[in-house]
Amino acid sequence: MSLRVAFQMDPMEGLNIAGDSTFALMLKAQERGHFCYHYQAEDLTWENGRLSTFATPMTVRPEPGNHFTPGEPKLIDLGRDVDVVWMRQDPPFDLGYITATHLLERIRHETLVVNDPESVRNAPEKVWVLDFARFMPPTMVTRSLGAARKFLEEHGEIVVKPLHGNGGKAIFKIGRDGANLSSLIEVFNTAYREPHMVQAFLPGVAQGDKRIVLVDGEVAGAINRIPGEGEIRSNLAVGGTAEATQLTPREEEICAALGPELKQRGLLFVGIDVIGGEWLTEINVTSPTGIVAIDRFNGTDTAALIWDAIERKLAARV
Repeated sequence: MSLRVAFQMDPMEGLNIAGDSTFALMLKAQERGHFCYHYQAEDLTWENGRLSTFATPMTVRPEPGNHFTPGEPKLIDLGRDVDVVWMRQDPPFDLGYITATHLLERIRHETLVVNDPESVRNAPEKVWVLDFARFMPPTMVTRSLGAARKFLEEHGEIVVKPLHGNGGKAIFKIGRDGANLSSLIEVFNTAYREPHMVQAFLPGVAQGDKRIVLVDGEVAGAINRIPGEGEIRSNLAVGGTAEATQLTPREEEICAALGPELKQRGLLFVGIDVIGGEWLTEINVTSPTGIVAIDRFNGTDTAALIWDAIERKLAARV
């Protein structure tokens, strides 16, 4: 099955191909004989009931600094001219991102959009996870300094982070004395219109924050991410290191609860974060990462599993 695939993503020049999951998906697509286009979300145009974009044919190779060769950009109809659209631009999950989901939703009866744009819009990482609160650490979503102070008194140490942040950015730990909590809430309330996530600090983060990847609702693999020295954040993008790992019984329970929901919602490629082997903190559906590190440690081929799932879905449409 040779497919025409459009990747809605960030500029090719800025990719760190050593760990970039989208690049791994492009390499695997090309290996299978699929034809790849590249475009950015801001290039979308809706007119007369059709969604189009100027897209660049793209040849990729695993050579740092020489990892792609662009073709001649051409205008393509995303409903008629491609079989799959990958929505892989990095957050922020802002109005531009949300608008792209609204536009892509209009072609999903013609073209397979991964992940499903309506489900992505309705399942932001730190909001949809609230549906699974039984697996989460004590959590508050608020803009209120008074509420945050009360939460701190109850839990001793807390973490404050943007509700729609990504990549481990702007995550702050507040100690028992509450020093800087008022200043932090003031800064967050100025920087963000939405409320913020406040959680009990989990000392287990020192032993790692596990990224578990699920493909079409099934566990494909996992890595444990260890914070760098002097850090509470374990994201690889901010200096965390990865190690091989196995799932705990609690993590298997979490995945079993999530799997049917992910499959039903068309969330084909998802990465969840679990601290201390038991506390679910995020369900990443917008542009999940981690498959390169997982495959390096486990000897697996997660990109192939993802393309297998896509090809099954397309075959079922015929």
